Amino acid sequence: MGRLCFAVLVLSAGSANAQLEFESSPINYETAPVTDRVSVLQARMARGESTLEYDDQHGYLRSVLEHLDVPVASQMLVFSKTSFQQRKISPRRPRAIYFNDEVYVGWVQGGDFVEVSSADPNQGAIFYTLSQEQSDAPHFVRDRGQCLTCHASSRTAGVPGHLVRSVYAGRSGLPFFGSGTFTTDHSSPFKQRWGGWYVSGTHGAQRHMGNVTATDSSRPEKLDTERGANVADLSQLLDVSAYLGDSSDIVALMVLEHQTQMQNLITRAGFETRAALHYDQIMNQAMDRPVDHRSDSAKRRIASVGDKLVDYMLFVDEFQLTDPVRGTSAFSSEFAARGPFDSRGRSLRDLDLTHRVLKYPCSYLIYSKPFANLPPLVKEHVYRRLFDVLVGVNEEARYAHLTSADRRAILEILHDTQTDLPDYWQARL
Repeated sequence: MGRLCFAVLVLSAGSANAQLEFESSPINYETAPVTDRVSVLQARMARGESTLEYDDQHGYLRSVLEHLDVPVASQMLVFSKTSFQQRKISPRRPRAIYFNDEVYVGWVQGGDFVEVSSADPNQGAIFYTLSQEQSDAPHFVRDRGQCLTCHASSRTAGVPGHLVRSVYAGRSGLPFFGSGTFTTDHSSPFKQRWGGWYVSGTHGAQRHMGNVTATDSSRPEKLDTERGANVADLSQLLDVSAYLGDSSDIVALMVLEHQTQMQNLITRAGFETRAALHYDQIMNQAMDRPVDHRSDSAKRRIASVGDKLVDYMLFVDEFQLTDPVRGTSAFSSEFAARGPFDSRGRSLRDLDLTHRVLKYPCSYLIYSKPFANLPPLVKEHVYRRLFDVLVGVNEEARYAHLTSADRRAILEILHDTQTDLPDYWQARL
C-alpha cells in the first residue's frame, strides 16, 4: 500500500483554466472538519469513553483493530521497503497490513508507530500515526505534510488516497525502482501483481510476483515466479509467529486492490464536483447569473468523473481469472458474511474467485459513507448511468462483460439493499 502519509497536491480540476489546491476552497483538505473512523475514535478516547489496551508483543495493534472493527483475517504481509519505517522492514520481518471498508492499519515489528489511514466521508484518505510507546493517554496524530508521492498522485486518481504497489524487491526488500513498478487494481494482469508482498493461497497455473525477491541486480525483473506460486503455508518462507495471523491471504489482496482505487475514484468524483460548482458559483456572481446556473464545462466535468466511477464500479476491464483462486484464512467467509443481503440472500460481497473477484460485478463500496456523501449532482449522474446499464438502455461495448443475468441480479440486489435509490429504480421492479 506504500507509505501511510500525504501532503498538499495541486490537482488539475478538469479544464484548461481551473486549478484546484487541496488546502484551498472548496476542499480545504488540511483544515476542514473530518468524521472518519479514526477521528471518531480519538474523540471517544478524549471523552474517556474508549481506551486502547497495550500488550508487550504488538503494542496497541490488537486494540486498534478491535476498536476500528478491522478483522485479523484481513492480514497481508509486505516485505518491500515502501513504508516510512522501512529500516525495520525486510523479507524476514515484513510489515503487516489489515483493513476493512474504511480503515487501513499498518504494523511493523519493533516499529515506533502503528500506521493508520481512514476514508473520510468527504475529504478522502486521512493519515495518522499512533506511537507504540506505552502511555496513559495514547492518541492518534494526523499527518500534516509528509510523503505526498505515494498517496496523492496519479497513482491515486490525483486525490489523497490509497494504492497497492507491486515492485521488484531485492533480498533486503529494497525496490529496484529503475525496473518499474505497477499500481495494481482489479484490471491488472496477474503477472504484475504483488511484487514485494507475501501471498498465501492457491491460483492454479496463473503466476504473480509475490513471495520471491530479485536475485540479479542487473536484471531484477527476472523473478523465479514458479517458486512463489501456490504457497499455502507461509511458514515455509518466514517466521509468522510474531504476527496476529499466519497468512497474507490472496483473496484479501484482490479485494484490497479493487477497494483502494474505488475509494480514490469516489473521492475524485466528490472533489471534481465540488470544484466545478465552486467555480460556477464564482462566475455566476461575477456575471450576474442565477445562483443555480450550471455551465456546460461543469456539466462535462461532473459527467466525466461520474462515468469513470460507474465503469470502475461495474468492473469494466476486469482481469479474467483462468484458474480458481482460494485463500488461506477466514477472510473470504468473513467478508461475504457482512452483507447486506437481498430478499433472496444475495449480496454484492458474494465472491466468485473462479473467473472474477465478485459473483455480481458491482462494487460493495456503493454502500460506503463516502459514496453516500457524494454531492447530489454527481450521485444523480452515477445512479442514472448505472440504472441505464443494468436495464439495457445503455448497450455500450465496454459493458458487454455483464450478462443479462448479472444485470438483473445487481438491479434486484440494489433495489433491496440500497436506501437512497431514485424513484425510477423502484418503479422498474
